[in-house]
Parts: sequence; C-alpha cells; structure tokens
Amino acid sequence: MFKFWLLSWGACALAGLAWQSAGAAEELGEEGFVDSGGVKIHYVTAGKGPLLVMLHGFPDFWYTWRAQMPELAKHFQVVAIDMRGYNLSDKPEGVDNYKMDKLVGDVAAVLAHFKQDKAIIVGHDWGGIVAWTFAMTHPDKTEKLVILNLPHPKGLQRELANNPKQQASSQYARNFQQPDAASKVTPEMLTFWIKDPEVKKKYLEAFKRSSMEGMLNYYKANYPREPYKYDENQAFPPVKCPVLMFHGLGDTALLPGALNDTWNWLEKDLTLVTIPKVSHFVQQDAAPLVTKRMVAWLTEK
Repeated sequence: MFKFWLLSWGACALAGLAWQSAGAAEELGEEGFVDSGGVKIHYVTAGKGPLLVMLHGFPDFWYTWRAQMPELAKHFQVVAIDMRGYNLSDKPEGVDNYKMDKLVGDVAAVLAHFKQDKAIIVGHDWGGIVAWTFAMTHPDKTEKLVILNLPHPKGLQRELANNPKQQASSQYARNFQQPDAASKVTPEMLTFWIKDPEVKKKYLEAFKRSSMEGMLNYYKANYPREPYKYDENQAFPPVKCPVLMFHGLGDTALLPGALNDTWNWLEKDLTLVTIPKVSHFVQQDAAPLVTKRMVAWLTEK
C-alpha cells in the first residue's frame, strides 16, 4: 500500500503515471471512454473501417495488442479496451460486478458507443471467454471471432472434469478464488512474464492503476469451481460466425487437449493455428506470425 505523505507529491505522482499511459496510447491511436451501465471502459482506437474490438486477459491491459494494432488499423477501426478492473477503466467493487453478463455487456457498450451493429471480436485469455460468450449470446452482432489461448468453455469444462493434468494446471485459478487472494498479489508479481524492460515498466504502471481484487474477481465470479463436473449433453449456444483460433502449445495453464471437438460447437468454419514452444501470451511471443495470420484471415475475400 502506498502512502503519500504530501498531497502535492501524490498528485504529481499520479499525473506522471497518467502522462506515461497517454504516451503509450498516442503511439498507437486515440484514447476515449465508453459508458457501460455507469462503468467507464477505457479504450485506444486506430484506423477506419469495420469495427474490430480487442479484449485482453489476465494479467494484461490494452497494450498487449501493440504488435497487431498498426497492421489491423490499415483495414479496420481497431478498438482495444482495458477490461473493467484494469488500468484506466473503472474498478467497481464486488464479485457480482465481474460476472460474465457484465463483461459481455461491456463489449455491447463498445458497439453502441461507436454506433455499429456488428463487429469482429478478438479475445485472449479472459478476453477470449468473453469473446466466446459474446458470440454465443449476440450472434447477430458478431461478424467474425478470433480467439487466442482460450479453449471453448465446453472443452475446458470437459478437461477440468476428466484430465488430471488440466486439474493440476488450474491450481492457480483455485488459489485466486480464495477470499484473501488479492492480499497476496502485487503489481510487481504480475509482470513476471514480460521480457522487455521498457515494456515491463509500462505494465507495472498499468497494474499499479489496476485493482488486484477486481482482477481476481473474474476467477471468483466465472471460473468453474470444484468439484468439477461435465455434462456432455449441456448445450451451449452455437457460435454462428467463422472462427480463427491461435494456441501457443507452451501454455502451462490452458492445455491443448481442451481444443478437441471445438468444431462440434460451431456452425461455420474453424481455422486453428497451433504454435509449438510458444507461451500463453501468444500475441506477444509469436507476434509476427499471429499478426500476419490474423490480418490475412480477416481480410480474405
């Protein structure tokens, strides 16, 4: 916990963080805010054309898409948001404010803000499950779907119930579901996966502005809890748009077995790109490949 002994010093420190955030945004686009039922959702946008909304995961913020945004902006209006609880977006209190319907509502609010009836939805990790759910519950608003390292929720449920390796790999999620979990997490801890020193500084600044409680509320509100159960007959609404999936096979949290049978839960074509020896953060660790394949798939006639 930070203690600002002098009010003027504290004000200067906060202003400095905001300035540094603005610098990162100015490199890639223009900033703004969406009103989602009274919750402000921060975004950075670039380009013109059909709307393309990008949703990050944990622990992350809009800047995760820095490699993809310039190329996508040549063809689309790209809008990369800070998910609620993160960075410059609002951080409502309480687990209920992070339930899936609220997260999906934030995406719908982005479409309404930009006065668009449909959009391409791109999501990684928690942004991926929000993207899956948005496509299932708003098929009329989803043009195409791009998912990075987040299996279809039915595949993940199956693996949690039946695969001991996935059960072991999900111990972190069970830890995050504990009532006092946020007290054990610091912004510094969450930058462990970032290699570039300058990028790590930006992430640390963003995480200091974020809510540790809010981040972990995603797990408390939405991640399956023990005892894990799987019902083959449980019906998820079918995804009615084309889907592109990337999966870094070095992901130690979300194992590739959950990808099996994804095609059974879709009504249109699935393109699956698996990348060996690449971690969970595939959009950064394999940025050139992911960017090239994403742009090609989204722009093919």
